[in-house]
Amino acid sequence: MMEPIRVAIAGYGNLGRGVEAALQQNPDMKLVAVFSRRDPASISLLNDKVPVYAMTDIEQHQANVDVMILCGGSKTDLPEQGPYLAQFFNTVDSFDTHAKINEYYAALDQAAKKSKHIALLSVGWDPGLFSLNRLYAEATLPVGETYTFWGKGLSQGHSDAIRRVPGVKKAAQYTLPSENAIARVRSGEQPTLSTRDKHTRECYVVLQPTADAEAIRHSIVTMADYFADYDTKVHFIDEASFDKDHTKMPHGGFVIRSGVTGESSKQNIEYSLALESNPEFTSSVLVAYARAVHRLVKAGEVGAKTVFDVAPGLLSAKSPEQLRQEML
Repeated sequence: MMEPIRVAIAGYGNLGRGVEAALQQNPDMKLVAVFSRRDPASISLLNDKVPVYAMTDIEQHQANVDVMILCGGSKTDLPEQGPYLAQFFNTVDSFDTHAKINEYYAALDQAAKKSKHIALLSVGWDPGLFSLNRLYAEATLPVGETYTFWGKGLSQGHSDAIRRVPGVKKAAQYTLPSENAIARVRSGEQPTLSTRDKHTRECYVVLQPTADAEAIRHSIVTMADYFADYDTKVHFIDEASFDKDHTKMPHGGFVIRSGVTGESSKQNIEYSLALESNPEFTSSVLVAYARAVHRLVKAGEVGAKTVFDVAPGLLSAKSPEQLRQEML
């Protein structure tokens, strides 16, 4: 029996809790530590035998961790934590600011190559699994158009971005796909759709006392990379209503490739997800890719990687022989 892959978690919010739960379903992996900016004594894990350490002590644990899963937010946490932690660990993260992925990749690649580690970025379902489906579909149907729709669901990254606005106490952001736009794509019409045509965004916000609601609304709807390109509604509600109606985290979406082969044969490829818990599913993807990172390390790879650089078989706990027999 091989020794389990030693995994640690940096950041213990919704995503960190999801990673801990996902690791319990993967017997070839073991959670060895959790690191947090909060007081370690204030954190209660699913498994109370796993130690919790202060984030400031993380460098001291390099020898005990095979892969560090980063569970911070994309807006402010990961741009700083990713390159820093790649100096000391092999890492996996779910950075999801699409417009800044190349910039973030470059920073990770420099740090990881210098330290001879692997830093796998933008792992989840989008970016992540949806990215792979866009690639497979476009490569298969080179003449056509690819469309991605998200929701209806709560976006962790966008909700986190709202919570970073001064004066916001709690926030939840829902992405709503246009049913009309989806129907047009499925019909093979290949319409030209703007960002605003495909989705709307709805935000539910609890304000801090004395906060300026109109200033906060303006900060949200004009936020670059998150809301500026969408029709965005902001609803200010009380904390009791928020806790009652906006603490669950469903999500999902569709990747649709509408193409043509031969003379005029219409071909559609569609991949969809329907998720009761966005963070738990994203965490499950992170854990599978942590296994792949460990295998890439064993093969001598270094530097920044994305899902495009990881062979599918590396994600599975099954052997190549099992995969060929059971899934090929």
